[in-house]
Amino acid sequence: MQTNLPDVSPVRTLGERLTRNINRAIMGKEEVVRKVVLCLLANGHLLLEDIPGTGKTTLAKALAKSIGCACARVQFTPDLLPSDLTGVSFYNQKEQRFEFKRGAVFTNILLADEINRATPRTQSSLLECMEERQVSVDGATYPLAAPFLVMATQNPIEIQGTFPLPEAQLDRFLMRLSMGYPAPEDEKRMLLGYSAESPLEGLQPVAEAEEVAAAQALCRQVHVGEAVCGYIVAIAEASRSDEGLRFGASPRASLALLHAAQANAAMEGRAFVLPDDVKAVCADVLCHRVLCRAARGAQAKEAAKEILRQILVRVPAPTEAAL
Repeated sequence: MQTNLPDVSPVRTLGERLTRNINRAIMGKEEVVRKVVLCLLANGHLLLEDIPGTGKTTLAKALAKSIGCACARVQFTPDLLPSDLTGVSFYNQKEQRFEFKRGAVFTNILLADEINRATPRTQSSLLECMEERQVSVDGATYPLAAPFLVMATQNPIEIQGTFPLPEAQLDRFLMRLSMGYPAPEDEKRMLLGYSAESPLEGLQPVAEAEEVAAAQALCRQVHVGEAVCGYIVAIAEASRSDEGLRFGASPRASLALLHAAQANAAMEGRAFVLPDDVKAVCADVLCHRVLCRAARGAQAKEAAKEILRQILVRVPAPTEAAL
């Protein structure tokens, strides 16, 4: 183990602050909220997938309001154009020159509501933004602000008038999460809390964009030993040879699992990654990056999670001596 490990206490403090603030508007979903904050600190993008009315958009708005930075909400529809997102060059007759009008992606947090209702052409316009944090229009490249997070929502059970996200698009999301129904006591607490005024309206920023960007950089300094890297590779290899999967985890998926594990360790106050960090984020990071042979549609997600749970049982984790 390295001795010159970074101090990750700012990451833990920031994570707790954001989680506590978001939980004021989202009742009974502490674990989901923690994973959303983890995704932000890992500098990844998030796909929230669940039936209507479970709080996906509210959760995204609560995160945006908890950070003092620019945010934009775009309702994805079939008539949404790529230029609406990335921007467009137009000729300014008064100035006698071309100018670039920035689109919705020039923000810190982009809420892509019902992303699967946009056409594949519009969906693909986000690929460069999400992967390279830049926009290329008419031969010119424009960098995006830091931090930059795409939070997309979609309804997995409604297929009429939707365009399923292709595998290349899904692979750009670090994690895919579901809200699920609240417990009865949490739903009752929600009704009481929202009876007069929405708690979402009263949320105030508890962090600045610069603080989030610094925490993201600090997460990447979390030490990952050779044994843990070997463990991640072994999980990926097991998924590629599993009979229940048509396609296993790609090298990009392995890298995403590494970065999520680093963020999980930092949020726990550790400057080094343990196998437990990998296990904690494995299903949420890999389930949308593998393709099941038998299951389709909404059942594929649960089938993939079950296969990944079996892989974690089969693949031996490195011992403490190896770390």
